Amino acid sequence: METSGTRAVIRATPALLKDLRTLKVMVFHPEDRDGEQLTQQLQRIGCQVQGFWPPLPTLPEGIDVVILAVRPDIISLDFPWCRGSQSPTVIAVVTYENPTIVETVLRIGAKGILPSPVRSFGLLSSLVLARQLNDEIQTRTRRIQKLENKLLGQRKILEAKAILMETRHISENEAFNLIREQAMEKRVTNEEIATVIINANDILSFKKSGRDKEVSGLPLARGGS
Repeated sequence: METSGTRAVIRATPALLKDLRTLKVMVFHPEDRDGEQLTQQLQRIGCQVQGFWPPLPTLPEGIDVVILAVRPDIISLDFPWCRGSQSPTVIAVVTYENPTIVETVLRIGAKGILPSPVRSFGLLSSLVLARQLNDEIQTRTRRIQKLENKLLGQRKILEAKAILMETRHISENEAFNLIREQAMEKRVTNEEIATVIINANDILSFKKSGRDKEVSGLPLARGGS
């Protein structure tokens, strides 16, 4: 039985195959037989390919996929381009397996692995699957971030309502209506108005606290003897 998730994957796959010819691929691999094989296969697929070794600390703009040879001489390097919500799809090329190599593959966020020596069979499938996995992860990350921002905004509105209810002696509905009216008037979101109210309350509370400390520090007047 097909689910909505299955149908989404089926729809996505032809699009990913179609987009292969527009992909910009960076191959970080020594100039050996594997490196040549990778470059030639990617060019036959139709990808725009660039190659460098050792790996660059920063990527040229617009790179969609990075194919990286995970070798002992690069495992200590830092690759900032493999992190972030817009990071390219990373595919690792591994010659052998040991805990250090596997740890590096995980650290760079590889979505696919190509064993060395590289063969003519398997690159296309690895490329499509890695791209699909990377796209799904980034989509879910954006959704989670959006939900977290929404929850944060709701908490700010609750806090702002509590401040207005206490300082103006009004009901919860009246406090929310006041926030909404100000947001409509200023053409901003309710969350932005709530943030202003919270910040203003913090400043006023700080000033009041400062005055109280000054008063408490004054010497008490003594009565006549």
